[in-house]
Amino acid sequence: MQPADDITIRPAARDDVPAIAALLAEDPLGRAREDPGDLAVYLRAFDDVRAQPGNLLAVAERAGAVVGCLQLTIIPGLSRCGVKRALIEGVRVGAGERGRGLGERLLRHAIGLARAEGCGLVQLTSDKSRRDAHRFYERLGFVASHVGLKLELG
Repeated sequence: MQPADDITIRPAARDDVPAIAALLAEDPLGRAREDPGDLAVYLRAFDDVRAQPGNLLAVAERAGAVVGCLQLTIIPGLSRCGVKRALIEGVRVGAGERGRGLGERLLRHAIGLARAEGCGLVQLTSDKSRRDAHRFYERLGFVASHVGLKLELG
């Protein structure tokens, strides 16, 4: 088993999109809602994310292979006396990499970037069925303090 210390975390490049799409589709929820074979959809989305200020797609790489990813979005706001918040989404670690500290490294990296951007709050959402992920986030200090609601538009 390889430790997480031979991992590089870096901004995603367009060439990483197939690997990111595969990570998104790897778990049971992703298999039901992702289609990594439709690469054009993911490339358009990648371009949109890159074009919007305050967005970062990050990948974790081991020996040239993408083994993890997340998206970090910095959101300015008026509430809480104008505090900026960071939103973390799309956190994925490849099945063969879990349990080695990679997820923690990815999250701590994103939290560090949020601090550097002056954010006073980091938030994320996680599907109700992802109980292991909830325990992981709580271990890192996240608190289930709000109820999240979604409205599907398409």
